[in-house]
Amino acid sequence: MGTDKQTKSTIIYDHPHKDYIIRRCTESDLDGVIAVNERELPEDYPFFFYKSILDNYPEGFLVACPKEDLSKIVGYIMWRIERTPSKNSLRLINKGHLVSIAVSEEYRRKGIAAALLDSSMPAIKIHSINEYVLEVRVSNYGAISLYQKFQYESQGIKKKYYKDGENAYYMTVKVEEESFI
Repeated sequence: MGTDKQTKSTIIYDHPHKDYIIRRCTESDLDGVIAVNERELPEDYPFFFYKSILDNYPEGFLVACPKEDLSKIVGYIMWRIERTPSKNSLRLINKGHLVSIAVSEEYRRKGIAAALLDSSMPAIKIHSINEYVLEVRVSNYGAISLYQKFQYESQGIKKKYYKDGENAYYMTVKVEEESFI
């Protein structure tokens, strides 16, 4: 993972009353990220997918670690940037697309997912983001509630979006409307 000095230089969020930190992901963290993903989510991605996101959008790939062990990954978030046509004009806009977020079950209800969102959304603004977008399982009430706290609104349902056939809400928030908690 690197030296303590290197690790500490990547810390983005370190609240004195929390027992975790948020920091940038490094290549040596990817096995830990994949382990969290495989334990907590039904969606699996190949190693090269994580590596590609890390290489192309490092500011939007963050991990959560307990303060007592900065090499232990207990949560992560990863974004990619997509250039798509605007709904209202012919110009292209940049969308920050939340690819995946997960927190290990034993570390949930501590504000880690909110801290990951709160830390990563401003970080990817360097890509001139016009809008943040995500898909979320219609049955994932906890995640939907969290996204609504960040001003995300459902724009519709993507039918059978997930491999198991479950539908997804497509949620967005415009950059000028964002309100981080």
